[in-house]
Amino acid sequence: MSHQSKLDRVNRVAWTTRDALREFTLEKRYTDRGEQAAFEWLAPRCAGLPLLDIGVGAGRTIGLMKSISSDYVGVDYTEKLIVLARQRFPGTDLRHMDARDMRELPSSHFGLVAFSWNGIDAVDYEGRVQILKEMYRVVRPGGYIFFSSHNRNGPGYGETIWKLLPRFTFNPVKLGWRVARSAVRLPVAGFNYMRHAPMNRDFEGYSIMTAAAHNFGIVIVYTTLREQRRQLAEIGFETDAVFGSCEGNRIADNAESSDAWWLHFIARRPLDPD
Repeated sequence: MSHQSKLDRVNRVAWTTRDALREFTLEKRYTDRGEQAAFEWLAPRCAGLPLLDIGVGAGRTIGLMKSISSDYVGVDYTEKLIVLARQRFPGTDLRHMDARDMRELPSSHFGLVAFSWNGIDAVDYEGRVQILKEMYRVVRPGGYIFFSSHNRNGPGYGETIWKLLPRFTFNPVKLGWRVARSAVRLPVAGFNYMRHAPMNRDFEGYSIMTAAAHNFGIVIVYTTLREQRRQLAEIGFETDAVFGSCEGNRIADNAESSDAWWLHFIARRPLDPD
C-alpha cells in the first residue's frame, strides 16, 4: 500500500466522506445502461469462471459478479470500505489490496477481471498503466477485463463550480429544496474546487481534471476512446466491445470518438500461440 501520488492523497480522502459512503451503499444494481449492457455481454462468456472484482468499495458489484460465478475475489485499496463490505457480505473473499500491486493473486488465473464505476480514473496515468498491466497478468489467456473510464469528449469534462447552482423550476417546493441543497454544498465544493483546480492538466489523449462528484472532492483522469484503445493494444489486449454510459449503445469498432459521459471497455487477453 505504498502508492501515494498526489491524486491518491486527494481521492483516498474522498472515498471515505459521508457523501461517498452514502453513494456507495445505495442499493443500485447498475450505474447506468452501459454497465448493464456490458455485464449482459460478459455473463454468458464468463459463467462459472474465477472472477476478480477490483475497487469493490462497499460491495455494490458483489451481487452482479456472483450472478456470473460463485468463484469470486474482491479487492479495494480503501481499508474502511473493505471493512464495510465484509460487514455487508460476510463470508465473501474480500481483500485490502492496491490494484497496482496484486502480487498476492496468481497469474493467468481469472476469467474476468473487472474495475467498475470509473475507479481506474482515480490514480495517475502511470498508475493506470500499472493497473492494466496487473490485470493482464492475472487474467487467463482468452479471459476478459472490463472497466469504465470518464470520456474527455463527453459532457462531464471541464465541470466547474457553477454546475452546483440550483436549476430553476416553477415548482416552489422543488426550487426551495434545490436552493437549500446548494447552500449546503457550495461552500465545501467551492473550497475543494479552488484547492484542486491547480492540478488540472491536458496531455496527448488524456487529461487530469477535478470533477463535480463528491463536492468536487476528486481529481481524475479523462481519456479518449482512441487513446484507451491504443493503450490497451500496447499492453497486449484486444478490445472486443465498448459501450456508452447513458444509452447503453455499443460503440462502433471503427469510431474515433464518442460523446458519452463515460465509456465501458471490454478487452481480452489473446490466447497463447500454440
